[in-house]
Amino acid sequence: MEALKSGRSGLVPCNFESARLDTWVGQVEDRLLGPLPAAMAAAECRNNRLAQLALGQDGFLDAVAHARRRYGARRVGLFLGTSTSGLLQTELAYRQREASTGALPDAFDYAATQNTFSLGRFVQMQLGLEGPAVVISTACSSSAKVFGSAVRMMAAGLCDAAVVGGADSLCLTTLYGFASLELLSRDPCRPFDSERNGISIGEGAGFALLEQGQAREPAGTFQLLGVGESSDAHHMSSPHPEGAGARAAMQRALSSAALTSKDIDYINLHGTATRSNDAAEDKAVYDLFGTSAVCSSTKGATGHLLGAAGIAETIICALAMSGQFMPGSANTRRLDPSLRVRYLLANAKQAPMRAMSNSFGFGGSNCSLLLGRTS
Repeated sequence: MEALKSGRSGLVPCNFESARLDTWVGQVEDRLLGPLPAAMAAAECRNNRLAQLALGQDGFLDAVAHARRRYGARRVGLFLGTSTSGLLQTELAYRQREASTGALPDAFDYAATQNTFSLGRFVQMQLGLEGPAVVISTACSSSAKVFGSAVRMMAAGLCDAAVVGGADSLCLTTLYGFASLELLSRDPCRPFDSERNGISIGEGAGFALLEQGQAREPAGTFQLLGVGESSDAHHMSSPHPEGAGARAAMQRALSSAALTSKDIDYINLHGTATRSNDAAEDKAVYDLFGTSAVCSSTKGATGHLLGAAGIAETIICALAMSGQFMPGSANTRRLDPSLRVRYLLANAKQAPMRAMSNSFGFGGSNCSLLLGRTS
């Protein structure tokens, strides 16, 4: 909240592991990532450490414990998203292969670290949950789409509450992979800027507790008003140039909430700071909203958290509502004059009543979420 309100960016020159890349990253300081409990040593990896750090924030463990007592451990679902999970642990294991056979070290546990469900199992155990548990991996929309899965499972009567969220950690495969696509910026990324030239990769984790019915703590809760998903399958890594899937996801979120574009005060854009992504999203948002909603991308502050972007930016929307402001765009200097949405450079001292968060992933996997204040 403090960083958002001051417009402070968390991006730093890349010095991660052995990476030698001229780019900036949003790296969580290692000193904050304490080891896992001894009983869960098999799950030891950076991704699960990030999850552990996030679970310990804002009284979340107590809130989930209350829900577990209220509904029963089997009636609280778990729906998480990640992109690469604990892939760094596999990279480290490959350095330790047996010279003559190439065998990975005995200590390496793929299921507990790199498998995408390693995150789900770790969080399940940390929270003492026994309900339906799923981990979704749809690139950048992963931890947004979990909201849709949770809503459907609750509507089907399979659970009464759900923990949603996700985690994604820096790894060499991600950094060098985006470098090979020529998508990394040499400077801190500048969404919607006339000179934007690529993304800054970040890492992080976040969680939320969803419950049906009337909120028990109005001052600290928000309503999930709507969820919209689409898959335009335009290209493996490039967005649809007309923003077709993005627009469909936003329209479906509005329809599911029985709202119109005029009802939305603020949109946290996917806004990755690549030339094509920002242009396609601008077209989709402008076609649907015109300039009625204030927009910004907060990736200049956090970097692109990939599989954790959806939950992090949904939480940012909640922080904006509770903090009585709309966040500007850190690092963006001069707006691209060809883009038409009502883009916010500096913070606005106005609290949105309803906010949309956009997460658009590789392969055209898109999700838009709508949040509203309870009071």
